[in-house]
Amino acid sequence: MNPDLIRIIDGISRDKNIDRDSLIADIEAAMVSAIRKNYGEEAEVEVKLDLSSGKFRATVGGEPVDVQVLGRIAAQTAKQMIIQKTRERERSSIFDDFTERRGTIVTGTVVRNEGGNLLVNIGRTEGFLPRSEQIPGETHNTGERIRVLILEVREQPNHVKIILSRSHPEFIERLFEIEVPEVAEQIIEIRALAREAGYRTKVAVSSIDSKVDAVGACVGVRGSRIKNIVDELGGEKIDIVRWNESSQILIQNALKPAEVQEVALCFELVKATVVVAEDQLSLAIGKRGQNVRLAARLTGWDIDILTPAEYTKHLETLEHTLKSVAGVDDVLLDKLIAFGCVSVADIDEIGPDPLVKELDLDAELAEKIVEACGEEVIRQEEQREAEAKAKAEQERLAAETAATAADADAVQDASEGTGEVTEGGVIAAGTGEAVTAADWPPIAAEPGVPLISEPAAPPSLSGGVSEPSAEADAGNTLAEVPLERSEPEGEPRS
Repeated sequence: MNPDLIRIIDGISRDKNIDRDSLIADIEAAMVSAIRKNYGEEAEVEVKLDLSSGKFRATVGGEPVDVQVLGRIAAQTAKQMIIQKTRERERSSIFDDFTERRGTIVTGTVVRNEGGNLLVNIGRTEGFLPRSEQIPGETHNTGERIRVLILEVREQPNHVKIILSRSHPEFIERLFEIEVPEVAEQIIEIRALAREAGYRTKVAVSSIDSKVDAVGACVGVRGSRIKNIVDELGGEKIDIVRWNESSQILIQNALKPAEVQEVALCFELVKATVVVAEDQLSLAIGKRGQNVRLAARLTGWDIDILTPAEYTKHLETLEHTLKSVAGVDDVLLDKLIAFGCVSVADIDEIGPDPLVKELDLDAELAEKIVEACGEEVIRQEEQREAEAKAKAEQERLAAETAATAADADAVQDASEGTGEVTEGGVIAAGTGEAVTAADWPPIAAEPGVPLISEPAAPPSLSGGVSEPSAEADAGNTLAEVPLERSEPEGEPRS
C-alpha cells in the first residue's frame, strides 16, 4: 500500500472538516465491500487499517487475504464507495458548520450571475444570493468581494443550499455588531429595527450603562461608525432612535425629524393618533409615506397623523354625534377621549364590549353609542363617495370642454390662409386645392394688379343680354342679339 496513505487521510480530514476516525471507518467498510465482490456477499470479512504502517490487514473466514491482488473490479468498487462516503461526510459537515453560523456575516467572492441571482464563494462551498435578497439598485460584478448574511441553510439530496441575504433586517444588526464594539459587548442593545432595503432604516437602541450614550456610540466621532455602515449599504439612510418604555415618547422619537405636538393612544386598537403642525406634516409622513410606515413598524403601533385642524374636526364630530345619544354627558365624552377614541370611526371599530368593561358603561348605552357612531361613519362614507363622483364628473366635463375647444381651434386654423397662384390655377385659401380658371373668377393679366377675389356679377334675369359697362372698350362692346324661340312645325303660335 501507499506509505503516504495516513498523511492523505489526515489532509482530507483537515481540508473537508471530516472526523478522522469516521473517514478511516468508511475506508475500511469500502475495502470489506470490495473483498466480498470476490468471495461472495455471505463471506465473513474483516479489514483493519494499520495507522502506523498504512497497510490493510484483511481476513476472509479467519484466513489472511492480500488486498493488493483483488483485481480491477474490486478496486473500482472500493474507490466509488470511498468517494461517495467522503462526499456524504463533507456534505454533512458543511450543513452542520453553516447551520451553526446561520445569522452571521461572511465575506465572499461573486462567482457568476445567473439571471440576476448571484453565486458567491464563501469558503468551503458556494452560497446562493437571490435577487429578492439583494439591495435594490446594487450591481455586483464577477470577482467582487461582498459581505452577506447567512440567512438559511437547506439540506438537499445532492448538496447543501445556503441562502444568503443583504436586504434582511438582521444584516443591519450584524453590521452594528462589527462596527460598534458596545453593541457586540451588549452594553448597547438594539431593541427594535425596521428596514426598507436600499432606502431607509430605523434602529431603536438603549444602553444598560448610564455613562454610555446609546445614540452617540452608534453614530461615532463625527459619524465615523455609522458612515462605514452606510457605505456598506450603498448609501441607505439610517435613523438611530433612542428607545423608551413609554409608547408615547417612543412614537415621538420614531417620527423624528418631525416635531410632534400630541399623541393619543388607543390600546384596544393598538392605534396612535399623532398631531403635528401643518408645516411638519410632510416631514412626519415622509417621502411616499416612508417615515410614518417605518415608525409604525418600529414601535408596533398603527400611527395616524393629523393636523390640529383635522384633529379638532374629529373631536367636534365625535362630540356632536355622542351628544345626540341620551345619557352622554361631558364627563363620559372626556373618558372616551382619554380612552383613545378621538373619532367616531374608533368607537365604531372598538364595539360596545370594551366600553362596558373598561369604562363601566351600561350595556344598552354602549350599544347606542356604537350604533350612533356607526351611522355617522356610513354618512361620512356616502358623503365622500358623492364628492368623489362630483369631482369625477367635473373632470369629465372639463375634459370634454377642452376637447371641443381644441376641435374648434383646429377648424379655425384650417379655414384661415391666403390664395396662391399656381400653374394649374389658384389655390383656394385654407384648402390647398388648385382651382382652374373655369372655377375661379377672372384675374387681372397685368403685372402688379391684385388678384380679383370677388366673382363677376351674374347676368341679368331680364330678357336679352345685359348692357356693357361704360368703361368697356368700344371694340369689345357686345351687340344686342334678339332672342329667338324655335317652334314646332305644324302648330300655331300662341
